[in-house]
Amino acid sequence: MKNIITISREFGAGGATIGKAVAEKLGYYYCDKDMIVRAAIESGSLSPREVQYYDERVPRQFGIGQSLFDFYSKPLDEKLFEAQSEAIRKVAEKRNCVIVGRNANIVLKEYDKTIHVFISATEFFRVNRLRASLPSLTDDKILDKIHSVDKVRNKYCKYYTSTEFGNAKYYDLSLKSSTLGIDNCVELICKAAEM
Repeated sequence: MKNIITISREFGAGGATIGKAVAEKLGYYYCDKDMIVRAAIESGSLSPREVQYYDERVPRQFGIGQSLFDFYSKPLDEKLFEAQSEAIRKVAEKRNCVIVGRNANIVLKEYDKTIHVFISATEFFRVNRLRASLPSLTDDKILDKIHSVDKVRNKYCKYYTSTEFGNAKYYDLSLKSSTLGIDNCVELICKAAEM
């Protein structure tokens, strides 16, 4: 039985919805961006304003190397990534959990009893899902937002983990919610976790 499930997802593919349903079905603790950010703030090294500003941003000097040994000279956003990573590890060490986002699959790659999942979907499916939560935007603007968020997640993942967002080699299970449906994705993840 896997007691840690991480879910990475394309924007609008239903990853959070799937993660919540998996956690509920298995009786696991559900942890998403808000909970991880709150834990990073509670660590005391960052203010809520700093966390909000730097969340999921890549440093301006993207691509320029710097010392990994002096935490205090790192850009604030690197401190945030480290604080979030520590929060993810603490959650994983305390209880059975489903963690959505924040590159948790890489942060927890050395942990036993994990299953790392990636959720993707067609753009048509994602636009349709996001219409309800973004009612003031046209379909074209929703599609622009999808591309923008996915691009930021890609850069964030590459910068902080030196991996490629969505590349199957970093996941145990890759599901397409537009093909399988949300409910079937939940069932497949639960079955995989029981192995």
